[in-house]
Amino acid sequence: MPHSADNLPDALYSAAQVRALDARLIAAGTPGFTLMSRAAHALWRLLRQRWPAAGALTVMAGGGNNAGDGYLVAELAQRAGWRVQVLALAAPAALRDDAARAYAAARDAGVKVHLWGGQAELDGVVLDALLGTGLRDAVRAPYAEAIARINTSGLPVLAVDIPSGLCADTGCVLGVAVRADVTLTLIGLKLGLFTGAGPDQVGTLLFDGLQAEPALVAEQGCSARRLSRNNLQRLPARARSTHKGQLGHVLVVGGDHGMAGAALLSAQSALRSGAGMVSLATREAHQSAAQARLPEVMAVAVASGNQLLALGARASVWVVGPGLGQQAWARSLLSVAAVSSAAQVWDADALNLLALGVVQIPAGSVVTPHPAEAARLLGITTAAVQADRPAAARALAARYQVVCVLKGVGSLVAAPGGELWLCDHGDPVMAGAGLGDVLAGLIGALRGQGLSALDAARLGVWLHARAGEYLAAQGIGLAASDLCVAIRHLLQELDVERA
Repeated sequence: MPHSADNLPDALYSAAQVRALDARLIAAGTPGFTLMSRAAHALWRLLRQRWPAAGALTVMAGGGNNAGDGYLVAELAQRAGWRVQVLALAAPAALRDDAARAYAAARDAGVKVHLWGGQAELDGVVLDALLGTGLRDAVRAPYAEAIARINTSGLPVLAVDIPSGLCADTGCVLGVAVRADVTLTLIGLKLGLFTGAGPDQVGTLLFDGLQAEPALVAEQGCSARRLSRNNLQRLPARARSTHKGQLGHVLVVGGDHGMAGAALLSAQSALRSGAGMVSLATREAHQSAAQARLPEVMAVAVASGNQLLALGARASVWVVGPGLGQQAWARSLLSVAAVSSAAQVWDADALNLLALGVVQIPAGSVVTPHPAEAARLLGITTAAVQADRPAAARALAARYQVVCVLKGVGSLVAAPGGELWLCDHGDPVMAGAGLGDVLAGLIGALRGQGLSALDAARLGVWLHARAGEYLAAQGIGLAASDLCVAIRHLLQELDVERA
């Protein structure tokens, strides 16, 4: 039975790692054709469950093992009385090994196989068995034309393992890619299905491990892991004698003229996420409004870095950057943060100033860039970051010796040693101003309550995304401050689960 999005495994693999796992299974005694047959039966069961009244199937077949899966599905549909056609972009005579055997089975069952000529009509459900996980370069003719035909057909599409044209490692569309309604990925989850353009191409994602022995799977290293309730570090339980001084003092530094809201959102988030004390270092013009908006937060007017020294000495965590700006005031404050021994979370303009070389960030900090900020930090284009988000997150973590949270679809958390975690939660309703400020304050509060930089980033990213999903049910128009209460409720749920 395929795994749904609610119970997917945690391990995420590169294309090479999945190929190695496939070879490991074969070497352990499961023939390749047996794995192909298991894939075909899983796809056929899914076809019948999802589109029980379709009665017709068009298999778009390439020249690799994905095509073999497609030919075997065509055979099963033919024997079940469906109207079946295979449109082959690779001549059947060129197929090798298990794929050739699968073609022979389909031919013997009476499946009609036609060479793709660009004119054939697609019919029923379309099974995308064109290109597999080995694709690295832009899709070329005739595959590009076939993919375009699938995408404009208006027919339901089931992708075998991965939508053709999508990079399995990065989630980048290699020129053009199939937009599937459902993708059944096999043997191991591919990292590219979850980040970059991947989530827009896969539709509903399901997984089937093809009955692989868990011990064999466990021996195969993975590229990243999904964040889930089961692998997140929870906050330490609070003793009855706990007092505010044991829960961290978060100092938010930011809010230049005209940008007070960003710093206030970070402070509010830190407060609602359990920090014992929260201070805000901001412009004098914003002090009264901050005290009126958040009376629990100690709002202090600072005119320069010198005035920040005494306030910063009392804080255990600094959240630096929301609404900071990049002028002399911002540079003065950031220079003090850069030499503080407190735990640090840098966001927004703190990252832009870091990219300019104004200061150095303390090792062990957390940075929370969006793709454009990541591009400035790496000296590349935003498009280059998005073309390989995992590589960009790892590069930032290694270059600055920090924990990097690369925000966006499939947010990534990278450690300096190369470990990578991915969050596959969140919702488009979260595309709005201020949500990054909330995330920075949340991570700061978790640091203050005893979590390591990596654990605070992992838990913070997951809580932030899950809160967005929860609020998405109420429709568009999400305000960033709405997340603060939802995050508080999620933290309570985690405490109840632990109890």
